[in-house]
Amino acid sequence: MDMQLDGRTAFVSGSTGGIGWAVASALAAEGVHVALNGRSADRVEAAVARLRAERPGVPVAGIAADFSDAVQVADLIDRLGDVDVLVANVGLFGLAPFATIDDAEWQRYFEVNVMSGVRLSRALLPGMLERGWGRVVFVSSESGVSVPADMVHYGVTKAATIALANGLAKTTRGTAVTVNTVLGGPTWSDGVEATVTGIAEAQGAPVEAVRDAVIGQNSTTLLERFLEPSEIASLITYLASPVASATNGAALRADGGVLTTTL
Repeated sequence: MDMQLDGRTAFVSGSTGGIGWAVASALAAEGVHVALNGRSADRVEAAVARLRAERPGVPVAGIAADFSDAVQVADLIDRLGDVDVLVANVGLFGLAPFATIDDAEWQRYFEVNVMSGVRLSRALLPGMLERGWGRVVFVSSESGVSVPADMVHYGVTKAATIALANGLAKTTRGTAVTVNTVLGGPTWSDGVEATVTGIAEAQGAPVEAVRDAVIGQNSTTLLERFLEPSEIASLITYLASPVASATNGAALRADGGVLTTTL
C-alpha cells in the first residue's frame, strides 16, 4: 500500500534506538523527511548517519535534547520548526516497588513521559491545524490500561498519555489533522534488552533464558513472545499517513493480545 507520505516531514522523539528508531526508519522508507532525537549528541549523530546510509536520498536531521529538561526541550522546539507528523515516543520505564518511588522520581517520569508530549503538541499542533493537515501519534502502552503493580509510576504516566491524546483529538474537529495513540505490548526494545541483560547478569543466567522467563510470566499474551519494534512501527506509520484519515481520537493496540478486553 502506498502510504502517500513522500515528501512529508516528521519528528520522532527518542529515536536513536528501539521503537523510535524503527518508526523513523519506517517513515524514511516512505520518503518522509525525518528528524531524529536522543539525549546524547553522539548517539544522535550516529543514528542520523545510520539512517542516511539506510535510506540514501531521504533528508535526515537530528536534534539532541533531554526531555527531562524543559530548557532543552524549548531549544529543540525552536530549532525544529514546522512538521507534518509528530511521533511522541520518548519515555522512561523501570521496575520499582511503589513504596520506594519518591516524589523526584514521579516528577521525572511525568516530565519525560507526559510533559514531553504536552510541550511538543502545544508547539506543533497549532501549525498543523493552520496548514490544514497533520498527524500526531503518541506511543503509549498496554500498561496504561492495565497498570502493573511493579511499575505503577510508568503505568500512570502512560494512562495520562492516552488521556492527553484523546483530549487533543477533540481540538481537531472538522479538520484533516488527527491525534491517536498506539498501545504497545511487551517489546524487545533497547531498554528492555538492557533490563533483561542486567537481570541475567545478576542471576548468572543466559539472557535468552531470562527473556523467555520474563515473557512467560505474562499469562495473557497471545503471541507468547516479545514484539519487535518494527511491529509497533508499522501501525504508527499507518496512523501517520493520509490513508488513516478516518481514525482520530483512538487508542489502537499493538500489544500482542496482552490486554484481555475487547475494546
